Amino acid sequence: MSKQKISLKGKIFRYFLTLLRLTDQPTVKVYRGFGTADRLTVFGHAFRRSALPRKNYRDIDLVNLLAVIRLFLVRPYSQALVRIQVGEQEVQTQADENGYFRIDVSLNKPLPSGWHRVQAQLTQTITSETILAEGEGNVLIPYATQFICISDIDDTFLVSHSATIAKRLLVLLTENAHSRMPFDGVVSHYQLLAQANSGPEATNPFFYVSSSEWNLYDYILEFSQKNRLPDGVYLLSTLKRLSQVLQTGKGKHHTKFDRIKQIIETYPSQQFILLGDDSQQDPIIYESVVQQFPDRIRCVYIRQIHAEHKARTESLMAKIETKGVFTCYFAHSADARQHSVDIGLVAT
Repeated sequence: MSKQKISLKGKIFRYFLTLLRLTDQPTVKVYRGFGTADRLTVFGHAFRRSALPRKNYRDIDLVNLLAVIRLFLVRPYSQALVRIQVGEQEVQTQADENGYFRIDVSLNKPLPSGWHRVQAQLTQTITSETILAEGEGNVLIPYATQFICISDIDDTFLVSHSATIAKRLLVLLTENAHSRMPFDGVVSHYQLLAQANSGPEATNPFFYVSSSEWNLYDYILEFSQKNRLPDGVYLLSTLKRLSQVLQTGKGKHHTKFDRIKQIIETYPSQQFILLGDDSQQDPIIYESVVQQFPDRIRCVYIRQIHAEHKARTESLMAKIETKGVFTCYFAHSADARQHSVDIGLVAT
């Protein structure tokens, strides 16, 4: 009798998973990483339960709601053992309590600039030949261009209403990666920045650093690809569970500074263009970045979103300018693009 009850419960649970396009099979996800010719940073998540990729983008509120909710029904594989393979080189690491893993791989043979494939295996033990799951991703070794762009996501290029939690949730839960919109003119500006003084057959790399959580990685990537934003590396914030969905996009902002700092220190020969908005902490973070790396930052762009933050933002931008860094506090992307032309960053 007991076995029948368990079996029925299991069937109902499996039906629920299928309905939401979730899988309870172990999976390993490798995000886009980055590095240099001699060293790569590879990161990802191991899951006991994860969301299957979305295939159809019907703009129906209930469908969009369920599609986002399932991203927060994931179950991390705590302390999972992960084997990373780059070419013929293999390294091993262990995920943390949230299933997140990050490892720096010192390369035996230098790699050329461009995107390179890495593979990951989820194993039972370090020496085990039993593979529970496999995944693959890509890492970027930037070309030796003059500039690297670091951009926020929400309300910088993706309309999100981050300053108002109710509006942010409404947009997130009732729209999808195909129905959401970028700000007018932002894509063309970013495409110009990707080409700014980059030389033939090379583009300036983009790093998208956000307080949005890893749950939304595929959502953000799909949006970026659909809208033809420059390919780049995405550095997001700690995974959240369903009970934390009201705090989406409210990650610890000091970790954002740390992620930006690591990028700048990884590429000591290049200058940086920082792009953000005034809805949350970007002006404060970017001013701190400029204070620590004044000679490494070429320009700071801040989109004006929140009128109540205008005076604070103008004060911070003035401090940035005292370090000899160009700034642009703008309401429309056309103004930011014209500023890039005026300072000789891009051609008309």
